[in-house]
Amino acid sequence: MKRLLFVGTLLMAVVAPAMAQTAPPATPAVVPLPVAPAAPPAPPPVIIPAPDYNTDAGWLCLPGRQDACAVDQNVTVITGDGKRKVVKFKADPAPKYDCFYVYPTVSLDPTPNSDLNIGPEERQVAASQAARFTAKCRVYAPLYRQVTLTALRDIMAGKASAADRKLAYLDVEAAWRAYRDKYQAGRGVVLIGHSQGAGILKQLLAEVIENDPSQRRLLIAAYLLGTNVAVPAGGDVGGDFKRTKLCKAMDQYGCVVSYVTFRADSPPPENSRFGKVPQPGMVAACVNPAALGGGKAVTDAILGTKGAGLASAPMGPWTSDNAPVTTPFVSVPGLISAECVSNNGFNYLAVTVNANPQDPRTDTIVGDVVVNGATLKDWGLHLIDMPVEMGNLVSLSEYQAAAWRGTPMDLPKKK
Repeated sequence: MKRLLFVGTLLMAVVAPAMAQTAPPATPAVVPLPVAPAAPPAPPPVIIPAPDYNTDAGWLCLPGRQDACAVDQNVTVITGDGKRKVVKFKADPAPKYDCFYVYPTVSLDPTPNSDLNIGPEERQVAASQAARFTAKCRVYAPLYRQVTLTALRDIMAGKASAADRKLAYLDVEAAWRAYRDKYQAGRGVVLIGHSQGAGILKQLLAEVIENDPSQRRLLIAAYLLGTNVAVPAGGDVGGDFKRTKLCKAMDQYGCVVSYVTFRADSPPPENSRFGKVPQPGMVAACVNPAALGGGKAVTDAILGTKGAGLASAPMGPWTSDNAPVTTPFVSVPGLISAECVSNNGFNYLAVTVNANPQDPRTDTIVGDVVVNGATLKDWGLHLIDMPVEMGNLVSLSEYQAAAWRGTPMDLPKKK
């Protein structure tokens, strides 16, 4: 998995159904005969063995080892008066529940599907999206032969692609079986995925977990972010999922959180792939972790200090004095609010930056997809779907896990 990083959050949910990886049939020779000979039969498809998830090598993150999820998560908290403090991160040495994480489209491999070598792009996205959950749960993150950014760019350009989405799904399904057989031991689990990873987990939940009562009982929640989950208009179950409802309260478990993110002042254009589903009578789910019951709320955003990766513009100074930030992550309490809205047929999480001339902090954040200097408005704030609500998601998982265990926590008081 070649160089670079988190351009990846550029996703899979956009990818049209891809062709399986098969060699093309041979072309019959042109010969001067009355009837041309029949073409030889096409060679059989190349079967690539699935990764061995019973070995450590099949995993990007496993509990108890130094890997992509055991990295610096310290945060500089910058309050509205410009004051700063560094909050040091500590992983829970004995978590009571598990998290099963599938990363988004990040691979820069030149092939349609990625290899299984851990590159800097996989490490960076795990640091941005999964590592913070180790404060509350054991994180399992399988490597998988995902559809690469190389293939995604070809598809977006209208070129033919041999990318095989089924191959990617089957890898994750095999990893899930290995996790259940070797590691789970009856523990509750939160599914966490973004973009391509969320789309794969959506299929796994619909086709495997929902149809097995023993697996359904172990589901604490599914966080399917940056992908479209279909629900009936005005309902919370019955679209993509037949049994698993949308989450509406912090002490509800066995439910789904899903949303796609756009700036409040830049809603999805007509050509957006996000926030709309093709099924008649269905809409895209939007569940705001900061306000599960609806309405607008300040989020606990935890953002990358330098920005959202190579697919976005770099982040400028966090404060007007241009003072550097030395931690990999930044928290800006009160600066960002979010609300689920319906607009022109789209359902999405509308994000507002609460700019204040008296506030020395930045008045803007990055997270839009930018290509050759142009912002792709149909992608919204896809690059920060998770960071814009990261603190809320980690906290929510703890409350839901406690409710699942039958030891519910006191719910936070509304401010």
